[in-house]
Amino acid sequence: ALVMTFTAKNFSKGKAINKRQFQKEMGLREDEKAPLFFWPSRLDPVQKGPELLSDILAELISKYANTDIQVAFVADGSHARYFEDIIAMENLEDCVSIRPFDENLSRLGFAASDFMLMPSKFEPCGLTQMIALKYGCLPIVHQTGGLKDTIEHIDTANSHGNGFVFEDYDSHALDWAIACAMEFFHLQRNIKRREIKRVMEDAHSRFTHQQTAAQYIHLYEEMLGKPLHINTPYQE
Repeated sequence: ALVMTFTAKNFSKGKAINKRQFQKEMGLREDEKAPLFFWPSRLDPVQKGPELLSDILAELISKYANTDIQVAFVADGSHARYFEDIIAMENLEDCVSIRPFDENLSRLGFAASDFMLMPSKFEPCGLTQMIALKYGCLPIVHQTGGLKDTIEHIDTANSHGNGFVFEDYDSHALDWAIACAMEFFHLQRNIKRREIKRVMEDAHSRFTHQQTAAQYIHLYEEMLGKPLHINTPYQE
């Protein structure tokens, strides 16, 4: 699905190349230096929080017009028509784009984007935020459920955290988190590279089948009050 695969060691080049291809396929301005926000989740106002973004989208584009900010949706759902209306009414076609969900296009979006939007009202687990981290795409999330369990607000001074977390479920809080992401985007290049490399490496070691299996075994052992005897080692 990608033009160029990459790792934590060469993500800068890989993301730039994939960004241009994704922008081309989405009908956005082709500019590898533009901050790109990606929505890969369902556009479902019951759970996923798209109304928080639609409330501020036009204002957001205007506020950061000097940075050439872009927002891309590869998602289906009832709220899609509101974003389509905003794009048309505000003439945002070159900086905001929406396409139906497509697996390959979504993967390219993760590889291309700087940030992922996931302001869910509730999220029992959530896989999308963990996928994003492996691509060096930093999640912007509401502090709930599995998002709270996996994403911590980034602290570049102490090299801690892996995304941008807001507490209140409203548009103002989402706007604040996006502002934090934009501040991160404009940090010195060496600091950004250091932090994204750290986040990617941590995600690849933390979010694995082996780690998940080990945590399940630990829970079972706690409930049983004794160690489990496993004859066959777990293999991915």
